[in-house]
Amino acid sequence: MSLLHALSVSPGSGEPIYRQLMDQIRRLAAGGQLQPGSEMPSVRELAQALAVNPMTVSKVYSLLELEGVLLRRRGLGMQVADQGAATHGQDERLALLRGTLQRAALEAKQLELEPAAVLALLQQLLEEKP
Repeated sequence: MSLLHALSVSPGSGEPIYRQLMDQIRRLAAGGQLQPGSEMPSVRELAQALAVNPMTVSKVYSLLELEGVLLRRRGLGMQVADQGAATHGQDERLALLRGTLQRAALEAKQLELEPAAVLALLQQLLEEKP
């Protein structure tokens, strides 16, 4: 899986870009889409691909290193730490999804949508091929 194609940012959202990237990388690592030992793109490469400031990517990498999600290898760059889906139980992975679902639930309430319709849409999205 190419990380450059898996990540996206929404500059207009209320959430800071660094936070968006951190959450996405955490989820990809916890879900096993980023395999332990996988090479991370360079700061410059990821910043250019996402059209963000390289300092933002550097901050994300440093914070994820502190959390143990990424490993820094002197002279070789960053790689995914050995802590993917096998070491994250379903409850932990669901906790990573909770914030996103809370925001979606709030929007559904604001739009006065029926819960069954929202759940049907979520089911449809889950069954779609990536």
